Amino acid sequence: MDDTAALKKTPLHALHLSLGARMVPFAGYDMPVQYPAGVMKEHLHTRAEAGLFDVSHMGQVIVKAKSGSYEDAALALESLVPVDILGLAEGRQRYGFFTDDTGCILDDLMIAHLDDHLFVVVNAACKEADLAHLQAHIGDQCDITLLNRALIALQGPRAVAVLAELWADVAAMKFMDVRHCRLHDVSCLVSRSGYSGEDGFEISIPSDKAVDVTMRLLEHPDVQAIGLGARDSLRLEAGLCLYGNDIDTTTSPVEAALEWAMQKARRGNGARAGGFPGSGRILSELENGAARRRVGLKPEGKAPVRGHAKLYADAEGKIEIGGVTSGGFGPSVEGPVAMGYVPVSHAAAGTLVYAEVRGKYLPTTVSALPFVTPTYKR
Repeated sequence: MDDTAALKKTPLHALHLSLGARMVPFAGYDMPVQYPAGVMKEHLHTRAEAGLFDVSHMGQVIVKAKSGSYEDAALALESLVPVDILGLAEGRQRYGFFTDDTGCILDDLMIAHLDDHLFVVVNAACKEADLAHLQAHIGDQCDITLLNRALIALQGPRAVAVLAELWADVAAMKFMDVRHCRLHDVSCLVSRSGYSGEDGFEISIPSDKAVDVTMRLLEHPDVQAIGLGARDSLRLEAGLCLYGNDIDTTTSPVEAALEWAMQKARRGNGARAGGFPGSGRILSELENGAARRRVGLKPEGKAPVRGHAKLYADAEGKIEIGGVTSGGFGPSVEGPVAMGYVPVSHAAAGTLVYAEVRGKYLPTTVSALPFVTPTYKR
């Protein structure tokens, strides 16, 4: 049994308890998995109006070159990720990932260009390892600082109208824009991004002001507090990877269908091709493809297929071909959805495979991702 006393708490912990949240251990933190409304209603509310998530367990890191030059910080970080950071415009952010020497994924992250430095958001479970990784490889060139700030996400079609009541300029932001602003007279950092498939924002707030800003947003009739349960079903419908489930140190970015996150400058014949861990394998797979691929999966019927279920080419379960990495019921899709890895021979949309569920082999159709149409403001 987890000793909850040993779990870390976010600055919003007492607020979650006051809202009747059911708390669970997650990545070393005591986190809200759901509120009294329940996962299904929280999910649908986020798709229809606006949901507010506490993601303060994630790591917020400043990477600043000792020289004070943004270019130096960008090139240093490029030695660890297959992403064009030098070409990232100020006030913009990109999705990326740390790779290892085998060309697999150590963590996925968001990277923003702010003035003369980089603002990097990493996953909670990988936070310490990521900091050590940065320090070991670029600590001689850059100062690596873990910030003590809260982070919340406001997601859904009403998110922009709600946030505009505190800061009107937010309406002009495009997907992946990052801006400093004042919300409720508190200095915050806002990015137009999120992990739900909906338009929305992630807001970094000084820890001692987190409850004030969060309460102000929750006072709006369109906003509800949303737990980790609905966050997971929202990101699954949006076809977004969860580190530790869909991507990890056994998966390459090309296997994971993340080619879109690796810009031309870092690919073969690009201006700064390679130079990151595992570049030999990754550049080869970008050119020639990988043997397997992450795909969407739609099981027949209403029974969800969960992570770790095995996938077979035949209805008798004799030819194992892959496995499910994330799965559950998709409230917006009104049926079960999943993601997993299959050989490229079985990766085309419409291919029939079979998922093992309690000793039976459930017909499952390979599906294009995402399962819902994203509503990001381009």
